[in-house]
Amino acid sequence: MAADDRLNDLQTPDDLLARRLRDAHRRVGALALPQGERARLTRRLLAICDVAKRDITHAAARLDAFFACLDGTFDTPSRRNMPPGD
Repeated sequence: MAADDRLNDLQTPDDLLARRLRDAHRRVGALALPQGERARLTRRLLAICDVAKRDITHAAARLDAFFACLDGTFDTPSRRNMPPGD
């Protein structure tokens, strides 16, 4: 029996969030990125995991934004995209 077998049958919001966090970790690990970019994504994901300990709803919202960023569908530009002086 695999350690994550209990996640195959989603029962609670906690289980759904746990599965999505596991999938996010796997996606970040599978990406071909420079080490600095991978480290940045990993730190962001670990922050989401830390929030999940206290507020599942907020963590789920942050995880949605994280997946949108990975998929390239996030519509808010980062500071790196801002023109000088803004």
